[in-house]
Amino acid sequence: MIFCNVTRGFCKQAVVACFFLVSAFSVKAQENWSFTAQYYQGSILPHSKNISHLITNKPTGFLLSFNHRTTGDKEWHHMYRFPEVGFSIHTQNNHNETLGNLYGFYGHYNFYFLNRKLQLRIAQGVAYADNPYNKETNFRNVAYGSKLMPSTYFMICYDQPRIWQNIGVNAGFSFVHHSNATIKSPNTSTNTLAFNVGLSYHFSDEDVVNKPSSFAQHPMQMRYNLLFRTGVNESHIIGMGQKPFYHITAIAEKPLNDYGAAQIGADLFLSNSLKELIPFLATSFPEENMHADTDWKRVGVFVGYEWYLNKLTAEANVGYYIHDEYKKNGSLYQRLGMRYYVTPNVFGVMSLKTHFAKAEAFEVGVGYKL
Repeated sequence: MIFCNVTRGFCKQAVVACFFLVSAFSVKAQENWSFTAQYYQGSILPHSKNISHLITNKPTGFLLSFNHRTTGDKEWHHMYRFPEVGFSIHTQNNHNETLGNLYGFYGHYNFYFLNRKLQLRIAQGVAYADNPYNKETNFRNVAYGSKLMPSTYFMICYDQPRIWQNIGVNAGFSFVHHSNATIKSPNTSTNTLAFNVGLSYHFSDEDVVNKPSSFAQHPMQMRYNLLFRTGVNESHIIGMGQKPFYHITAIAEKPLNDYGAAQIGADLFLSNSLKELIPFLATSFPEENMHADTDWKRVGVFVGYEWYLNKLTAEANVGYYIHDEYKKNGSLYQRLGMRYYVTPNVFGVMSLKTHFAKAEAFEVGVGYKL
């Protein structure tokens, strides 16, 4: 059985974490709250040959979650069929001394389909690597260049609550991404695809759901956004140091319905790590055929979509560089992000800019929507 493969020490960590979470939550019955404990085992996907030496065993882990089913007090609860909001922690034993182990804390949404039997979870958080790259003691770990890193996971599973009193079962698949977005090099990252199985416990005998209220009519006219994003990152040359970047974005959007809006926009990318990398490559690596006067500034255009979800929204876009003399990352770029609206016009933003599996920048910033 797969449980026999779990080491005694790792199992003890999961039990302690579970006890801590359950103790922190009131043992008194709580309407619409549930707790889920899952075990998973999977494989690290070989998305880059640079991490092939790190994929020696199948990772195992535990995923512990608190979930709260929305009650219908707000319009979006009904629009998305009463999803759950919650937080989760995970522990992942990679069974590789060089790669080390991972521990993460996440906020998540659970969306339900097929009469609430099919659950889709989207989670974003922060993970801790206990044995990251070190040029003297762990130079082979090119996957994680820092102890702390952003992390995302997706999970789809069959969920059957309350099959015996308040205890239920669930099973499915998860995809966990660990990457520090090149905040510090190296950052080859890992993607884990796993099968998970677990038990759930509901703190009340039944969930409370309020009757639908009348929905407000949302404006459908064109709107315009201006965003400023910043952060620090490091080039792929280890040791060049972290440098700030500044990304400026203009967007025109057209709401399609109450669920979201289509976007078209343009980006200006000003990255100081690239500004220093270009002359370094020109002088130190002539085989790269890089000229010292190559323009480090880049301009892109993109199409995307903003998904409305209360004050918190999600966005995704795919862009094309119309000006990029560096040309080492290809012509296409992608961005996944989240917004939080402080007012109907002012919002904070957090996003990840990538070139497919290669992350370039973890961005934070502010925006204004007309």
